[in-house]
Amino acid sequence: MNLLIRLLLNALAVFVLANILNGVTVDGYIGAIIVAIVLSILNLLVKPILVILTLPATIVTLGLFLLVINALIILLADKLIDGFGVSSFWTALLFSVLLSILQSVLQSFVKDDKK
Repeated sequence: MNLLIRLLLNALAVFVLANILNGVTVDGYIGAIIVAIVLSILNLLVKPILVILTLPATIVTLGLFLLVINALIILLADKLIDGFGVSSFWTALLFSVLLSILQSVLQSFVKDDKK
């Protein structure tokens, strides 16, 4: 149940940011849910591989290269999903930063029941 709530909050964050940012488009609520699912899968499967492959660049930039990896994941989701569009790399970078901030704010309202 907690996973479903987090997924819906991520979809809400995607939908809100798509309406705020000019270069990001998403086709409705269902499209935002699909984007949230695909981003979760890409972050689970692709992101660890990219982090390991770009570890020297991440160390040299003191972790700032992880922002570039997040933007690449957003652009990959753009290529995979028909109802989701990002106009440029810089828009994807801004979208990923704002998405991370908005997700953390929204998910702070969800209580973790770990006993």
